[in-house]
Amino acid sequence: MIFSDDQSRILMLRTAYQIYWEIPGGDVKPGESPYAAAWREVREKLGVDVPVGRMLGVDWEPGDAEGDKLLFLFEGSRLPADTAFPFTDGGVTEARYVPAGELESYTVARLARRVRAAMRDEPAAYFEYGELGIPLAT
Repeated sequence: MIFSDDQSRILMLRTAYQIYWEIPGGDVKPGESPYAAAWREVREKLGVDVPVGRMLGVDWEPGDAEGDKLLFLFEGSRLPADTAFPFTDGGVTEARYVPAGELESYTVARLARRVRAAMRDEPAAYFEYGELGIPLAT
């Protein structure tokens, strides 16, 4: 999910298992909807129970090692910048709000593109590897 604060900065997470920062989220389990997975992952990663917002987009990401992926991007609640997260899964080590223009300093280019594309003030859209594709019907 993509969370922002009152200055429109993006919530990024440092984890013990990635070399780059990422947004809250994770894999969909068998029998689980992408919406339910987003809600569960935020509870597990951040230790807070917040509702999942509107769908911002779907991104197709090719992958040789793990296979191609569809990434569902949902809007998270606007949270105060000083929110203290009781990281509960042990994998998250730090959370920080980052200006959209500085995302590449924290994460890989494809995730920075994906987040910026999803944050547009337009209907949900389809992306390919973080590049804007065809708008979804509203």
